[in-house]
Amino acid sequence: MHRPEIVLPCLDEAEALPGVLATLPPGWPVLVVDNGSVDDTAAVARRHGARVVAEPRRGYGAAVHTGLENATAELVAFLDGDGSLDAAVLPGMAAEVGAGRADLAVGRRVPEPGSWPWHARAGNALIAAELRRRGVGVHDIAPIRVARRDALLGLGIMDRAFGYPLELLLRAGAAGWRIDERPVRYSRRGGGRSKVSGSVGGTARAVRDMAGLLR
Repeated sequence: MHRPEIVLPCLDEAEALPGVLATLPPGWPVLVVDNGSVDDTAAVARRHGARVVAEPRRGYGAAVHTGLENATAELVAFLDGDGSLDAAVLPGMAAEVGAGRADLAVGRRVPEPGSWPWHARAGNALIAAELRRRGVGVHDIAPIRVARRDALLGLGIMDRAFGYPLELLLRAGAAGWRIDERPVRYSRRGGGRSKVSGSVGGTARAVRDMAGLLR
């Protein structure tokens, strides 16, 4: 099997990207999706060997979906470009999916002190509890994930904002996917400011997007 491709949706992550790219599994192709950055995100990514595509429509889901469409590997991994998630878990996650033991491998954040504000953690816990109530046995909203590209496209995920990971889990659960969840270290971001968990307002917008999918 060819090496998985890593998709990094990025909005103004020029400061964090060099450190992120240095920690990724050696030899895995990297696709950075520039989601309308006003800093040097795209140039920094190219200088460090990543392929870059642009998605001017703002929204996490828009960036992720563009990355999925442009990826070329059989297995595709997704994580944020801010350096908060430990990429060392990716080979193990890819092995589970590649060997056919899981259809989707996801991470469950284990936060270091000061990395996950109370409001973001509370919102995530509420959403995850509702997922488990619906039979999707996860404890986080897939902040890092690996799956087969064609299978992901086949789910037909429509959300193009913060609700994308939740819709993915809901559709995967409805399709009977086997989901492997494993711990992933969650630390302070490598630079810049979080668009979601960095403020109560950002968390509220994300929870609002996700709540609409659970009605």
